[in-house]
Formats: sequence, C-alpha cells, structure tokens
Amino acid sequence: MNQPPSDDTVLLQKIVQQEQAALSQLYDRYARVLYAMALKILNSVDEAEEVVLDVFSQVWKTAHSYDPRRAQVDDWLFMLTRSRALDRLRKRRQQAQIIQRATVEKAVTTRLRSLELTPEEQLLIWERQELITEALNQLPDAQKEALELAYYK
Repeated sequence: MNQPPSDDTVLLQKIVQQEQAALSQLYDRYARVLYAMALKILNSVDEAEEVVLDVFSQVWKTAHSYDPRRAQVDDWLFMLTRSRALDRLRKRRQQAQIIQRATVEKAVTTRLRSLELTPEEQLLIWERQELITEALNQLPDAQKEALELAYYK
C-alpha cells in the first residue's frame, strides 16, 4: 500500500522544479536543528553556519537524487549535514598536521644550522627524517597521532 508523500517530500519535489519558496520552507523547518548538529560536531559557529548553507545548496542542486524509499527527508538532511561536518573536521585535522610538520621541519632546520654540521651529516639527518616521515605516513591515523603527541608534545 502506497503512502501519500510527506510535506517534506512535496517540498523536495517543488525544489526539483526550482521553486525557491519550497527551499525557503525546508530551510526554515530544519536549519536550526542541522546547525545544532554541525555545531556539536565542529565546535565552531562559523563552520557550522557554512555547513548548513552548504547542505541547503546541495539540496537545491541535487534534490532530484532524493529517493523517498531509502530515507525520510529529515534523515537525508541529517546524513548530508553529518557528512559535510565530518569532512570539515577531517580537513581541519589535516591542516593542523601540515602546520605542525612545517613547524617541526623549521625547528629541525634551525637546529641543524646551529650545530654547524658538515653537508654529509646534514644529508644523513635529512635522509633519516624522510624515512621516519614515510614510516609515520604508513601508520593508521590513531597510531600516528599518538606517536606525534608523545614525541612533539
């Protein structure tokens, strides 16, 4: 037995037809709760706001891909929000790791220069650093983070 489409499903059908009022209604209905979810994950007001805007932008562009047999509209919106927030969290962590590595490399370079090592000794140290970096990159993130925290902090 088929059930009639929900109000949210009807709104998505209107969004597929590029009705901006339908997007506005959906936004008014879900923006606050999606924002709260993104804020909980990211702990950043600015990023949570951006995630919500990204989600509704994605809804506007991809409403045609929504399948009511797979999920209710609210579940779909929560999934999109969670996915976007986690992507931002991963990107933030990667950026922090890049900054940390650059800081360590600068410190190593400064230290090497102060030691007045021969070019051969400097080359040996750089080669070892490359080997260690390659080995760290092969570890799972949790193990790599534990080693970096133990060594650098």
